[in-house]
Amino acid sequence: MSRLSIEASTPLCLLQDAGRFGVRHLGVTQGGALDWVSMRWANWLLGNGPGAAVVEVTLGGFSLIAEQDCCLALAGADLDARLDGQPLKPWRSFSMNKGQRLRLNAPLHGARAYIAAPGGFKAPQVLGSCASVVREELGGLDGLGSPLAKGQQLEYGGAAPAPKEVPEAFWPDFTDRLPLDLLLGAQIGDFSGMSLFEAFNRDWTLDSRADRMGIRLLGPVLQYQGPAMISEGIPLGAVQVPPDGQPIVLLNDRQTIGGYPRLGALTPLALARMAQMLPGSVVRFRPVVQEIAWLEQRAFLERFVG
Repeated sequence: MSRLSIEASTPLCLLQDAGRFGVRHLGVTQGGALDWVSMRWANWLLGNGPGAAVVEVTLGGFSLIAEQDCCLALAGADLDARLDGQPLKPWRSFSMNKGQRLRLNAPLHGARAYIAAPGGFKAPQVLGSCASVVREELGGLDGLGSPLAKGQQLEYGGAAPAPKEVPEAFWPDFTDRLPLDLLLGAQIGDFSGMSLFEAFNRDWTLDSRADRMGIRLLGPVLQYQGPAMISEGIPLGAVQVPPDGQPIVLLNDRQTIGGYPRLGALTPLALARMAQMLPGSVVRFRPVVQEIAWLEQRAFLERFVG
């Protein structure tokens, strides 16, 4: 078993995997990596399964020391990573010698970086996953959802492959210049005509009020004109509109049910991009139908075949 010592961390540095499924009927949310695309690439670089446990580092402030020679992978945001002080760009696997330090500092591009190890990091399985959900006290190294902390050790047991890189043509676009694809929801026809026009033709600014439960958006006030709703299940990426008319995009640690009307839900690929956007980013929504969303998802997954 190989080990890495955590030298520095923050409450935003968490152990994550693909998430916790089959338990929402118990009121348990899914958790898991917010940018599942970057997590998948980090694991791909080491030959891991796509949902192997990784470290999700949000906004930097994380540092590791190798307890023995090892090979790790880094994907996602450019958090000014340094290996013994030398710049280390994401989208590649790399070797570390015993005693070397990997430090992730502050965002240069994107918000969340993912560190993978051969075979995935080891942690107790809670309801089928080690994904950290702080609010529900599930997952993580201690099984109680706690963030990673200074002095802890990360263990893994896989064999180290030869270093490689993700082809640059496959790097995701973390800018806000592309629209976010949104699958239309059941209540879409209950918003005013002007609200629907503005929802898809006006800019939305990501608010600083954001966490792993959801991201608030600031922009035109949307008006819901339908009947009062009974609470219903909330899918990943749901765009809820509370009474103030300002949408909230719900993320992995969302509640399992809710009674606010929804414009719809972001596609998985759009949601992964949004997870890399910082407060103040300006986005637009683009309505899409399920068939288009599925074709784009399939085209992305085909990149991993072979």
